Amino acid sequence: MKIENRRQFLVALTIGAVALFMGVNFIFEPLANLWSARAAQIRQLRAKVGEGRLLLQRETGLRSRWDNMRANALPDNPSLADQQVLKLFDNWSRATGVEISSIMPQWKNDSTNYMTLNYRVEASGSLGTLSQFLYNIEKGPAALKLDSVELSAHDNSGQQLTLGLQISGLALLQSTKQ
Repeated sequence: MKIENRRQFLVALTIGAVALFMGVNFIFEPLANLWSARAAQIRQLRAKVGEGRLLLQRETGLRSRWDNMRANALPDNPSLADQQVLKLFDNWSRATGVEISSIMPQWKNDSTNYMTLNYRVEASGSLGTLSQFLYNIEKGPAALKLDSVELSAHDNSGQQLTLGLQISGLALLQSTKQ
């Protein structure tokens, strides 16, 4: 091979190598990364569409549950809510024979959409009456939740028990009830 041909060959080989390097680093890799990113985005969108379809299938159940929760929420007026909850405690204590010794309410304005009414309740009775009292609180229609339960014996034989409860009630504010 002549020197002139060798020079042309090396120049062509160098240009080819530079073109290959530029093509791989500046064209192929960005396109491959773009393709991978789009594939990941399509997977995420398909998953979201699947979740949306599941929500649409469960729509009637979710809406009826939400309507039930809104209907049974405490009134957003603190005095009405207090009155309603105290009436419920009175009815439950009469129905079960539990003697309530103290009820201490405390309002918390947690959000612009709702408020919580926290109660500390002290009651006494036998194991059967206290368990029925707890059952009535849990299964009642009001938006009340038992946060903590403390049980202690009031006598040596364990026939009279003292029950300490932390109960939270939910009051939806007017803007979310509509």
